[in-house]
Amino acid sequence: MKLTIIGCSGSFPGPDSPASCYLLEAEGFRLLLDLGNGALGALQRHIGLYDVDAICLSHLHADHCLDLCSYHVVRTYSPRGPLARVPVHAPADAPRRMAAAYGMPDEPGLETAFDFVPLRPGVREIGPFQVSTALMNHPVETYGFRVAHGGHAVAYSADTGESEGLVELAAGADVLLCEASFLDEPGAPGGLHLNGRQAAEHAARAEVDTLVLTHLVPWFDHARIAEDATRGGFDGKIDLARSGAAYPLG
Repeated sequence: MKLTIIGCSGSFPGPDSPASCYLLEAEGFRLLLDLGNGALGALQRHIGLYDVDAICLSHLHADHCLDLCSYHVVRTYSPRGPLARVPVHAPADAPRRMAAAYGMPDEPGLETAFDFVPLRPGVREIGPFQVSTALMNHPVETYGFRVAHGGHAVAYSADTGESEGLVELAAGADVLLCEASFLDEPGAPGGLHLNGRQAAEHAARAEVDTLVLTHLVPWFDHARIAEDATRGGFDGKIDLARSGAAYPLG
């Protein structure tokens, strides 16, 4: 099992990274967690353009899903001709919302390229992976993911404020990809995003091995976010997410 960070910029692409996208590989199967704006370009540095086997969209904010529209072009109009539909596990309104983003009628929408599967809390098998989902603390329907294979697990917070569900989802994971959008300062709105300290507190309670701080908004000092995380009581490894960084597991 291998995790590669394709995009880790929060809210919009930054100078060094596209928006949210994470690649998980095992047994030749390639699963994407989110496909935010700009991610499709960077993805091609790591796998072939046609090699995505399944996609999970945590929620329908543009920085987590918008490049699905571009990938529809790839799957529909490539020189190879229309390609097989890719399963897209996403909130139930994804077919309508993505068709609207593309500027396409609801029918046939993007379903010529994608097989949309509604998300709900629970456990499902996606290729060789066991994928657990839980609702996060965000203003729209948002799911965190835990992807397990071969005795290893990666947890992904998606976008969330403080969340007991995230602690439960991430319990004992090798890696927690945890959003850290805010600086640790007074006045940040609740129920929206975490800061570095809060991300570390969640990682400590979940007893994960490695915390990767992600969803890093370009206008904040990322070194400051990493410093904030040192005050969260987590004694494992702390990394700042970086586009192209890889984490082999097992």
